[in-house]
Amino acid sequence: MNDLLEEVIVRPRRAFPRLPDLQVIERPGWLQIVTPSIKTGGLNEVIYSLLDERGADATIDATIATYRDLGLKFRWNAGPGSGPADLSERLERRGLAPSWGRGMARSTDDRGPFSDVVEVDDRTVDHYTHVVAAGWNADAAALLASHRHVLAEGRQCLFVGYCDGVPAAAASYVPFERSAFLMGGVVLANYRGRGLYRALVQARLAHAHARGITLATSHAREATSAPILEKIGFETVCRFPMYFG
Repeated sequence: MNDLLEEVIVRPRRAFPRLPDLQVIERPGWLQIVTPSIKTGGLNEVIYSLLDERGADATIDATIATYRDLGLKFRWNAGPGSGPADLSERLERRGLAPSWGRGMARSTDDRGPFSDVVEVDDRTVDHYTHVVAAGWNADAAALLASHRHVLAEGRQCLFVGYCDGVPAAAASYVPFERSAFLMGGVVLANYRGRGLYRALVQARLAHAHARGITLATSHAREATSAPILEKIGFETVCRFPMYFG
């Protein structure tokens, strides 16, 4: 795997925060996280799965059952390096809904202007949580506890964008040694079309560049954020399906 694909696909597998109840299930060819406190999406994911063809069905069924028994929404990443070759077909046969994404990258240099975006701290974490909970239809109380933990952990950088003083957009990134993985961008419906998504991207590029990180990466949904990122200079490195259950 070339160096760029390593940064776009492999590094982000470790972008999840270490929440107190987050369980990491890892073995050769497998990386999965289960977070019982987050019911409505996020932090419940099969991040990487390279399965033996003969045992794939049993593993898939057991994994889906784990999430459903806990009442958790989840996703299954079928990106580069996944297997068996017909993994997507097996997931679709079990009713998981596909959504195509793109692994994208660009330099953190040549950044555009941004305003009304601040890095989140203890004084603004509730603003960030409000946006994320409203944007993703998630439980605000559970998210606030996890976001406070993320701030204390210090691995993930959170940002909130304002419109006329109202918290209206949120995003984050995880800094790695050679790249910054941009994630979690959301703009509330009433505030879209005002440049907030772009401002959040530019703010994170500037923040990462100031830390000496020269490459930004992201996993963007083709139907929503990928076209915006293309206009800001991101290039597609690979395409891959995500499955939601």
